[in-house]
Amino acid sequence: MAKIKVTQIRSIIDRPEDQKRTIKALGLGRPNYSRIHNDTPQIRGMIKKVSHLVKTEIIND
Repeated sequence: MAKIKVTQIRSIIDRPEDQKRTIKALGLGRPNYSRIHNDTPQIRGMIKKVSHLVKTEIIND
């Protein structure tokens, strides 16, 4: 299964509450923090919601 590396590139200060919760659910919280997740539709949806705050990379196993 492919994995996705998600890196937060912008702060969540002055962002709507739902975007803050999505960043926390992705395991992020501060700029330049990264997490690796399985490539699932749920994760893809969360990334799409906060795409202006994060950078993604596909990792092939």
